[in-house]
Amino acid sequence: MFTGGGTAGHVTVNLALIPEFQADGWETEYMGSVDGIEKQLIQSVPSVPYYGISTGKLRRYMDWKNVKDPFRVMKGVLQAFRIMRRSKPDVLFSKGGFVTVPVIIAAWLNRVPVVIHESDLTPGLANKIAIPLAEKIAVTFPETMDHVKKEKAVYIGGIVRNELKKGSALKGLTLTSFTRHKPVMLIMGGSQGSKKINQMVRDELATLTESFQIIHICGKGQVEPQLNQHGYCQFEYVNQELADLLAATDIVVSRAGSNSIFEFLSLRKPMVLIPLSRQVSRGDQILNAQSFEKLGYAKVLDEDTLIGEQFVQTVMKTYEDRHHYLEKMEQARQSELQDLIQLIEDAAKSG
Repeated sequence: MFTGGGTAGHVTVNLALIPEFQADGWETEYMGSVDGIEKQLIQSVPSVPYYGISTGKLRRYMDWKNVKDPFRVMKGVLQAFRIMRRSKPDVLFSKGGFVTVPVIIAAWLNRVPVVIHESDLTPGLANKIAIPLAEKIAVTFPETMDHVKKEKAVYIGGIVRNELKKGSALKGLTLTSFTRHKPVMLIMGGSQGSKKINQMVRDELATLTESFQIIHICGKGQVEPQLNQHGYCQFEYVNQELADLLAATDIVVSRAGSNSIFEFLSLRKPMVLIPLSRQVSRGDQILNAQSFEKLGYAKVLDEDTLIGEQFVQTVMKTYEDRHHYLEKMEQARQSELQDLIQLIEDAAKSG
């Protein structure tokens, strides 16, 4: 059984793992929220029963919903417990997000071994709650080993979906009506999009399109059709097309979600990262981005102080220095999906 949700980043590793387990003869199931993005994404995967349960968000700030959400979590634990009692999974793999807390508690109560995957450099609140109930935690950054118990932690590295490595640059160019005569920049602000990044890009569009063809993944409801022009292609969200778009891409501008930046690293795409600020997050993306900048894979910009002229200059300089970034990326450790699969299989045997 798999769990994880709230954002696309909490589902992508599961999407990479499920076909591998199915090919090895495993029955696969998924437990998430009733109407979260995880349900939408998993519905595209064949032969995966989906169980929706009640969830509550874990907040570090004052909000009236904090009064009601613990009851939703308790309801979710009861629902998940009953489902697992019937399903009897051999192992639960959790990718993270607030939806996983009741699922992991239910697994522990049913004595189902739990393996957690922590994408960020420091564990999020949901994983902090869940780690004591887990058998193993797979970590993405080597620095994370300093934040969890050594006997539970296993350094796996970034997990990349195999299908992303099979993209066709020609198909990506055809999809966007771009040519090979000008470099391609992919801009994405996370699964929900970023109004601030979107507006900045559009304010500087005339300057940017002098040097780049731009693929802009804007987020739901944030496409502005009146801006469509040759060399500027907008999408709300992409799924299967992402592999081809990335294959056609020369430089990426992105948030600093762990799954995404490790995908860019694996595909050798120089990055300009604009992590979510501490005003709207716990600062995990800032730490992710700083780690990548220190290793020479990316250039980082501070969203709170960012202005259009600085953004344009940074993008231009990063592309100009792309060979330096590519050289550093070639030295990066290549993570293997099979390492994580083996960890999950070992946990299943221990149960």
